[in-house]
Amino acid sequence: MSLPPEKASELKLLIHNHLLKMDIHGRIREVLAETGRDNPGSTRSLSETDFLLALQRRGVIDDVMKHLQFTQEPEPEPPPEPATGVVDKSVPELKTNTDPSRRYLYLQVLGGKAFLEHLQEPEPLPGQVRSTFTLYLHFRNQRFRSKPVPCACEPDLKEGFLLEIHREGTGGSSKMADVSAMLSMCDPVHLVLIKTDTSGETALVSSYFLDWRNVLSSPSGKTCSAVELMGVGSECKLPAGVLTVSVELYPPPPETLSSDIISTQRSLERQRTAEKERLFLVYAKQWWREFLEIRPSHQSKLVKIFAQDENAINRPVCSYVRVLRAGRLLESPRQAARLVSLLAHEKAAVVGGGGRQEQWCTLMAFLCRGKGDCEDHATLLCSLLLGFGLDAYVCVGTKAKHVPHTWVLTRGTDGSTTFWESLTAHRYLHRAVDPDAPPLAPQPKPSSPYRTVGCVFNHHTFLANCQPSDAVDLCVFDFQNPSQWKAMSEEALKSVCAPGSTTSLPPLPPLCAPSLDPAAASNQLELEMRYLVSEHRKDLDLATVWDDHLSYLLSSALSAYELERCTGVSCGNEEFQDAVRRAVPDGHTFKGFPIHFLHRNARRAFATCLRSPFCEEIVCCRGDHVRLAVRVRVFVYPENACAVWLMFACKYRCVL
Repeated sequence: MSLPPEKASELKLLIHNHLLKMDIHGRIREVLAETGRDNPGSTRSLSETDFLLALQRRGVIDDVMKHLQFTQEPEPEPPPEPATGVVDKSVPELKTNTDPSRRYLYLQVLGGKAFLEHLQEPEPLPGQVRSTFTLYLHFRNQRFRSKPVPCACEPDLKEGFLLEIHREGTGGSSKMADVSAMLSMCDPVHLVLIKTDTSGETALVSSYFLDWRNVLSSPSGKTCSAVELMGVGSECKLPAGVLTVSVELYPPPPETLSSDIISTQRSLERQRTAEKERLFLVYAKQWWREFLEIRPSHQSKLVKIFAQDENAINRPVCSYVRVLRAGRLLESPRQAARLVSLLAHEKAAVVGGGGRQEQWCTLMAFLCRGKGDCEDHATLLCSLLLGFGLDAYVCVGTKAKHVPHTWVLTRGTDGSTTFWESLTAHRYLHRAVDPDAPPLAPQPKPSSPYRTVGCVFNHHTFLANCQPSDAVDLCVFDFQNPSQWKAMSEEALKSVCAPGSTTSLPPLPPLCAPSLDPAAASNQLELEMRYLVSEHRKDLDLATVWDDHLSYLLSSALSAYELERCTGVSCGNEEFQDAVRRAVPDGHTFKGFPIHFLHRNARRAFATCLRSPFCEEIVCCRGDHVRLAVRVRVFVYPENACAVWLMFACKYRCVL
């Protein structure tokens, strides 16, 4: 019985993935080495039959066949909608339900080399933790992640990713994309390489956009090439390393395109993008000249029209904001603000002195790294608030001591203005001071930490502050008043910032559902904390007796703290206090110390806690009938962002 070509290709692909998952090459090498050691004096060469018998004796063939099962497929169901969810798997499982009406792009990373920064990386000792590389992918609303591998000059990055190529829109989205449709798909595969050090800190190594369309000219429907990854920021001109990448279309298209057609298509796309960007730059220069003519002091205002991304590419700031809906992953705007505040704040690294280096990351790079500067936080929060239907804008200005800063503003239908601090999730209701009011007239007191504002923007609006003063306290956020805010043309902004307007715009990735188990993470961190406390007290010649009941009671307090951070509403404290009073006998004293972290490194957290005299007093408590308690609650959000609440407590009998 012969199989159709597409079924044969599918079978080959699944078997190949299964053998790759079993590490069959490594097992064959082991058997070959053992066979050579068993017959050291033999002069006869090892035949194929002998080798197959050796594989069979060691159970390798049985292992392969035992897991290689083929089941009768049920009746085909109606084609599903285009893949919009987030995939956190690499190398498709053997029984992957591929839709026969869709076409897929199978991208394999076959290894890395020339990561020269890790040339002298020492061999790890047994059991020693070392820095790792993790590769993240985004393609047409699908996200993937590789397994972490140890950092090395030639890292063992070997993964396969099955990417679905679906049409845009709903009408023809269930039809298989043909070569002409795929040629017009300018969406690249965004590769982001992240390094994680031994303490869990992440660093962005490279952000690369792979144009996969060369595969359309391959008669076999498969290409293999070396992809040179460049550094980021100030190192964007320096190569970070090379990945060997294979791209295969499945099922292979019945016809191919000539390489000249693909080159012409790319050239036309580049020309259209360059022309749109040139026209926008001409318009922006003219707009800026008009803004300076209004008032000479406008030269010193923070009006930021362009910003550089991690690859040092200048893009209009409006292109960093999109309408981002989180589906079922987030329930409210305040929960979105909480998520953004849990992504760590870290300024772009600068080699040497000379001041702050500004770097606005693409959303994919920011989410994969899990940390960034205030601009990254503000643009993500603004995108999420727009997704929740709010009238949201990013503000560019300064805070205390004239430090440049960005935050988010929302306007209510009642004319109210609210500031959102993306780094902390704090909200401030803005009421402008009236400079023309009588001296004795009551004036609102400033509630926010912001001092000046130069411009505001979102995905389709850019407004520069042309009021006499750029002080936030005096600013009126009436964007329809041209005497207070000078607007850019929405049509001009749409030509370079709207999704799909230019090929230079990175596609917007979806948020990734959390993969961490909060209960398991909480238990693990709590056990590590108990061990560290016991060892610390042992060094002080103090015994440690744990009170499990008291530890359990601390949970309600930690839950109330997180709820208050999310909603701004304090509740549950009365029940916690009542439970503690019942658990602490008469004549005993209770002390508790809660603290909040954005990481799950037990030793770092414990060292931070001991810097507090109050915490040290609890951990090192001496007295009569001392009982210690510790409770950890890890609250997990999308992107595996964690709010870690930790509380130490003790009770002891007072001795006069």
